[in-house]
Parts: sequence; structure tokens; C-alpha cells
Amino acid sequence: MLYLEPLSAPPPAEPPLVESLRHSTIFQEYQRAFTITTGLPLSLKAFDALGLAHGGTRHQNSFCALMSARSHSCSACLEAQQRVRECAVTGARTLLCPAGFLESAVPVVIGTQTVAYLHIGQVLPRQPSHAQFERTLDELGRRGVQLDPERARTAYFSARVVDPRHYEAMLRMLGIFARHLAVISNQIMLTSHPVDSPLIARAKAFIADHADEPLSLALVARAVNTSSFYFCKVFRRSTGLKFIDYVGRLRVERVKRLLLNPHSNISEAAYAAGFTSLSQFNRIFKRVVGEEPRHWRKKQTT
Repeated sequence: MLYLEPLSAPPPAEPPLVESLRHSTIFQEYQRAFTITTGLPLSLKAFDALGLAHGGTRHQNSFCALMSARSHSCSACLEAQQRVRECAVTGARTLLCPAGFLESAVPVVIGTQTVAYLHIGQVLPRQPSHAQFERTLDELGRRGVQLDPERARTAYFSARVVDPRHYEAMLRMLGIFARHLAVISNQIMLTSHPVDSPLIARAKAFIADHADEPLSLALVARAVNTSSFYFCKVFRRSTGLKFIDYVGRLRVERVKRLLLNPHSNISEAAYAAGFTSLSQFNRIFKRVVGEEPRHWRKKQTT
């Protein structure tokens, strides 16, 4: 009888919003500027993301890179990074990893939902001592991590040291950036695929021109001369969104622009953007923005 090894489950797909945020121009430019300014790696991760937050990055701590080559240390690092995400519920949180380095996560929150985390860390809060290094080796040894002492010593004492006051200032900067990412997250979802196929480009242009009219997947598919089945599959693959979600997000952005006018009526803005009922509008607006239209508008005028 032939026995087959059971197939391992595929890793969970990354949420489209997190992928779009990570590949957006604004995140990549901020990441580059932050890393050049501070010398620290900055990553954006989903809650259940697999892999080390800073694995293989240019500014990864050399001691952490040495540890990541060992399976036991890799699991310890993954556990520490997952734990700091679990603690970062209402704001930035910092923990010490098993090797004594700071690990921090800053949540990106839309309404009441945390959609991603900004990760920094791999720094020491003070100049290390030889006694501290020996304690670190002992702790890692108890966890089954065996490192070459001399290579580990060189890497450990070359690690970046950031005093707590400066580190806290970095976290405040990331908190501001996380809030900005949340505000523009819907715009990023709609524009994060600059190189569209001709079919998708025509479809997006048609949707934009007719967003204030009744729209259906079949209608747009006919407008770009393809079948509904093929268009549905290609559109989802290209944008990371279902057709109905893309249209809803586009209309929400139009409502937001209309509501910047203090004399604009919320219900009139909703209908002008293409929503066919207020209940539909309120449900989609809250799902996309994270709060009710009147609350969002109040924030823009205060």
C-alpha cells in the first residue's frame, strides 16, 4: 500500500489592505526615510503574519540575523513579535525579546479594527555589559539556542543602542504615521495598482465616469467587451477587491470629498455619489472608514 505524506496547510493569504499599504508609495517612502534617519528597520505586518518582521532587511541587527539562522531562536523571535502585536491593542507597545532587545508594535487602526502593525526594534535600551551578554547566552541556551560565542559577542556589542527617551519619540512618530495610513487606507486600496492591464484600466475609467449611476458587474463587463465570469476573476486579481467592494469604496471617497463642504447635506452627498439608500450608504461608509459619516465629518471641522 502506498502512503502519502499529509500536505501541510498553505500559509494564510495576507489581507489585501495590508498588502496594498505595504506596497504603497507613501509607506515605502516613509519606511526609507525612517530607516535612513534612525538606522532601524521598519516593517508593516498583519496580526497573523508569518516570518520574522525584519528578516533579511538591510538594517537588520547582526545579532538577530545570527539568531535567525537557528530554528530555535527563530521560533523565539517569532513568539516575541507575535506577543508584542497581541499587547498593542490600544497603542504602541514595547517588550524585551529573549535576547534582551526591544521589540515594538504600533497598531494601524481604522475605526475599531486594527488592520496592521508597524514594527520596529532590535535595539538595546542601554550599553551592554559583558555580564549582560553572558546572561543572554545562558537564557538562550536554556531555550535550546546554541550560538558561536565569539561571533555572538561581536554581533551583540555592535548592536544599535537607543536611549529610552529617543526610542519613545520614534514610537510617537510612528503613531502619527499609523493614523495617517488609516486615514488614507481607502485611497490606497483604490490606487495601489498603478500598472493595470488595458481591460482593467478601461473598466476603472468606466466605473469612475458612471459611479453616480446604477452599476453592476455585468454592465461593466459588457462595457469592456468581456464576459462577466472572466471580468470578475481578472478584476479581483488585479485590485484585490470584489467588484462591489471597489465601487463602494470609490463612492465613499466621493462622499468624503463632498462632506468637506460644511454646507453639504450628508444624505444628498450619499445619493450624489451613487448610493441608492441611506442604510446601504451608512453600512458601507462605516465598514470602510470605521465610523459613522457624521462623526467623520465632525473630525474634519474641529
